[in-house]
Amino acid sequence: MEFVDPIKDIEDINKIKSELRLHSQRDVLLFVLGINTGIRVSDLLFLKVKDLWEEEGLKEFLYIKDEKNGDSRAFYLNNSILKELASYMKLFKLNDNDYLFKSKKNKQPITRQQAYRIINQAAKKVGVQGKIGTHTLRKTFGYHAYRKGIAISILMNIYNHNTPAETLRYIGIDKFDKKLIKVDVNL
Repeated sequence: MEFVDPIKDIEDINKIKSELRLHSQRDVLLFVLGINTGIRVSDLLFLKVKDLWEEEGLKEFLYIKDEKNGDSRAFYLNNSILKELASYMKLFKLNDNDYLFKSKKNKQPITRQQAYRIINQAAKKVGVQGKIGTHTLRKTFGYHAYRKGIAISILMNIYNHNTPAETLRYIGIDKFDKKLIKVDVNL
């Protein structure tokens, strides 16, 4: 597997969203869900509508079973996800058992390769530098969570890493990087 980078610049993230929005709300949702939860693309692709959406609207948490230990992990579904999912649900008549990221060719989810093409091509088109792939979504989540004050121990748990150094390296934080971290309690 080739090493990929997180998208560190919020402006670049917004450019990618705009580019994806020109082509497909499904693709915007894939990108937004990935960068706001840190869920592996292999898990994202097999999500069904019922995993995130109920009659009342978006669920607060998405639960995904960890393949290694069988435990369920909870992922918070924030307002950015709600906005994109609501737009997506208005556009398409989807059943509870439909894959969220359904292929245009059949009822199956898009492939990892297709997800890669979607993300990589959008990033290239808007001029994002660095290596961009499906893991970029997870790394972008971690990078921005850390920059906003989320403890490295929480990110280690999400990524199932053994050391803080491993997680920092994974999310693209250089030990010489002296950017300030925002701890916004906002009481």
